[in-house]
Amino acid sequence: MGAHRRKCDWCGSGTPIVRDMEPINADYQYWCEECARALIIKGDPIETYRELEGEPIYGRLLEEHCTLKRFYSFVTA
Repeated sequence: MGAHRRKCDWCGSGTPIVRDMEPINADYQYWCEECARALIIKGDPIETYRELEGEPIYGRLLEEHCTLKRFYSFVTA
């Protein structure tokens, strides 16, 4: 299944923008923008991730909503 046809693992309807490269639960690797934003606001952001749309959407979400100063890793390929 291509990334453009995949759905968010949490809500099951959104188009994923980010993949968690070190998920605690392998069933939840792909996140849409709304669910990813909710994770950040909740205080449980994805720390090692890969952007899926070619734009730093998740990186911008981290900058806008993350109050914790952690080290996040953007993974390429």
